[in-house]
Amino acid sequence: MAEFEPVITARWGIEGADTIDGYLEHGGYTALRTALDTDPADLIETVKASGLRGRGGAGFPTGMKWDFIPKGGDAPVYVVVNADEGEPGTFKDRELMERDPHQLLEGIAITAHAVGCRTAYIYMRGEFLFAARQIERAIAEAYDRGYLGRGAAGTDVDIDIVMHRGAGAYICGEETALLDSLEGRRGQPRLRPPFPAVEGLYRSPTVINNVETIATVPHIVERGAEWYSSLGTEKSTGTKIFCLSGRVARPGNYEAPMGTPARVVIDELAGGVPDGKRVKAWTPGGSSTPFLTDEHLDTPLDFESVQAAGSLLGTGAVIVLDETDCVVEAALRFTQFYAHESCGKCTPCREGTWWLTKILRRLEHGGGRLDDLTAMQDIGDNMLFKNFCALGDGAVSPIHSSLKYFRDEYVEHVRVGGCPMEERPVVTAAEAREAGTTGVVELGEVLR
Repeated sequence: MAEFEPVITARWGIEGADTIDGYLEHGGYTALRTALDTDPADLIETVKASGLRGRGGAGFPTGMKWDFIPKGGDAPVYVVVNADEGEPGTFKDRELMERDPHQLLEGIAITAHAVGCRTAYIYMRGEFLFAARQIERAIAEAYDRGYLGRGAAGTDVDIDIVMHRGAGAYICGEETALLDSLEGRRGQPRLRPPFPAVEGLYRSPTVINNVETIATVPHIVERGAEWYSSLGTEKSTGTKIFCLSGRVARPGNYEAPMGTPARVVIDELAGGVPDGKRVKAWTPGGSSTPFLTDEHLDTPLDFESVQAAGSLLGTGAVIVLDETDCVVEAALRFTQFYAHESCGKCTPCREGTWWLTKILRRLEHGGGRLDDLTAMQDIGDNMLFKNFCALGDGAVSPIHSSLKYFRDEYVEHVRVGGCPMEERPVVTAAEAREAGTTGVVELGEVLR
């Protein structure tokens, strides 16, 4: 991979860069001063021209989202940062907040000025204890030095930032469920329209952006839209933090230009699959994106190319399975997560994830039938695009994609009476009944 200059991870590893003194020493808050002297409409046009797209999964153009905010209304405008990172395999936002918290605060302040916001919120995932401490300390430092509050950075612009901690619900990563939670209600997705840009937090116009998206803004303001759009691809500009986990030698976060092939990210950045094994399956954007296979490793990791390959870039969370891994077990683990995290508001999601989990458990524990494969396909079809939010759609992704590429592995589970990839543990009759394998257990008190 050709060398390139990191953008949002440039200060990672520099001692003291997470403090305001270290941040200022390495160019911090320069972009904020520039932004506060710039007309808000010009800031929005700059972000539009940069081609920056949301890094939280959807890839929606950031400048366009900002421009949706009504102009000249009486209602206050809010900026909400989605720091409720809960997608399995995704851990970039947490590290961004831990290592460079002032970068996020500077991006929030610039965003607030661009859309006419006086008070911004960071919705922090409840489990992020160290990240929360880092952000709280950074906010206090920024107020103390005059970069936040009344007359931010010596101007006549007032900007406040409030951190709110959630309680660890995956559903609150969905923007409208996040808003309900922030308002003190149970986190459940809202019916749209109205969209948050028109009626969001406290029924006021609201911009909601991901941590990585907002952290990129100061660099665009400082170095220009043309510079940023020169990175990456024509339609997926800039750089992206890819989260590598699973069967790789060096799991972690790696920043690379958009469009970097998956093979380069897995083999060169993350050290490849250990022990000379081959890639069997991988997700481009976390567990809610369809599996791809070793035949797709040359796919450029950008929004358009990954979609053309049959998956979604999502959050850029690359989870790697090797030839020793059971795809059925992986699908079961993913589906168990979604069944647990479903808020229960929508029947297809609530019931579908439960039934899929039950069927997958049965396949793993020896009671699978060939018609289970058809049932899972049908259940997935009845869940897709029939819910208030995308949780149900994401839950279907590992099911449909694993059936597409690894159907023979499901059939083998049925043929041998359980998982052929590893030794089967002894399962008691009670455990088997719980797993839905009672038809097998009737033949004996244990199932091997």
